[in-house]
Amino acid sequence: MAASYRLTVRDGPRVQRTRHATLDAALDALQVHTVELRQRPPREAIDLRVRRFEPIAQVVARAEIDGPQRLLPRVRAGLDVRGDGSAEAWIGRAARRVVEPRDGETSLAALRRVLETG
Repeated sequence: MAASYRLTVRDGPRVQRTRHATLDAALDALQVHTVELRQRPPREAIDLRVRRFEPIAQVVARAEIDGPQRLLPRVRAGLDVRGDGSAEAWIGRAARRVVEPRDGETSLAALRRVLETG
């Protein structure tokens, strides 16, 4: 596979990497992984005395797509799964931008929309 998209799923200490021939195939694989991750029971709040981290503020897993170029990928986007089971889509390299879903749209659908429109 010469030009491909890489999907990296970080779930706690576990990292899983797969390659996909097309962006659509990578997004389909991202959907499979994030649906599974979002079905877990919610996390508890973390209280550090100085600061409290609610489940929505905790990123418990991240699925990231980049490619097809290896050095400076044209696409760099992903989905963060929060401790309460919600998901937030983002795009960008060093400066990430949150992808806001439209009415009735899921985070993954919003990510697909943004990546397909270029």
